[in-house]
Amino acid sequence: MNSSSVARGVSALLLLLSTATIAQSSEESSSFKEVLDGNEETAMSLTDEELKAQQYFQWVEEFEASLNYQTGEIDLPGGKASLSVPENYYYLSPQDTKRVLEEAWGNPEGELTLGMLFPQKYRVLDSASWGVTIEYANDGYVSDEDAGDIDYDDLLSSMQADTREENKWRTENGYEAIELVGWAQQPYYDASTHKLYWAKELQFGDSANHTLNYNVRALGRQGYLVMNFIANMEQLDEVNEARDEVLAMASFNDGHKYSEFDPDIDQVAAYGIGGLIAGKVLAKTGFLALALVFLKKFWFVLLVPLYWLKNRFFTKKETQA
Repeated sequence: MNSSSVARGVSALLLLLSTATIAQSSEESSSFKEVLDGNEETAMSLTDEELKAQQYFQWVEEFEASLNYQTGEIDLPGGKASLSVPENYYYLSPQDTKRVLEEAWGNPEGELTLGMLFPQKYRVLDSASWGVTIEYANDGYVSDEDAGDIDYDDLLSSMQADTREENKWRTENGYEAIELVGWAQQPYYDASTHKLYWAKELQFGDSANHTLNYNVRALGRQGYLVMNFIANMEQLDEVNEARDEVLAMASFNDGHKYSEFDPDIDQVAAYGIGGLIAGKVLAKTGFLALALVFLKKFWFVLLVPLYWLKNRFFTKKETQA
């Protein structure tokens, strides 16, 4: 079953079941699939939409089984950095990550990342799951000299003004306006590890559901790792609890560490810590129009609502028994 067939099947299900309760337990979903697979009389009475649901469960099982879940020491592509992934997390390669982002989550086709991290307690298609994309920005050495002088309230006000100005470009080019509601997590820079994190609460258009944009940066000699949590606002507490553990997994290899910067030969970035958070250099290139590409479009935000369907067949099975 290819991804386009799955997408069509899911679209039909969403139209049929959009007002139903979301099934959040992967164990319930697996049990329901077993009932569908093993009950011939039930299968005979399924509608086209219900058969698509059965096909969906089969596709999920095959898709997740095709991924290579890795732990331990991971050398990231490019040779500049590595991960030390504990047993309570797993890493997916750039190729597997691309499949998750595009085939499973419905994001537009994009370039390869350096991979992705997930907690072991979640499968990639679990409704409660979250993940961390990993990329590398080869923008040069980011000086942290301004880190102690930043007023984050003033910075937020400046970023909100920049966002409103950028919205003129967005609306003219057919994109929804973005409101920067505020900090979901105020920026923090650890000068000893040269790692930085902050989180923004965003509203797209008139949506009642706000988006969490949680950013982590690990600074190196010639650039920095971009690690972004893909989650929703309801998962903020869980992400905050996991953040330090995720930060500790990433490190630059010898020859690429922040402390090894050589001003005689190394490029210096056009911005410091404040500019990195504000993203003003990126905004000038129209980057904000394409920001937040990696969203949980299908299985996270619009997980197929089959709870009522599961109950229907379990009830039928119990009655027949």
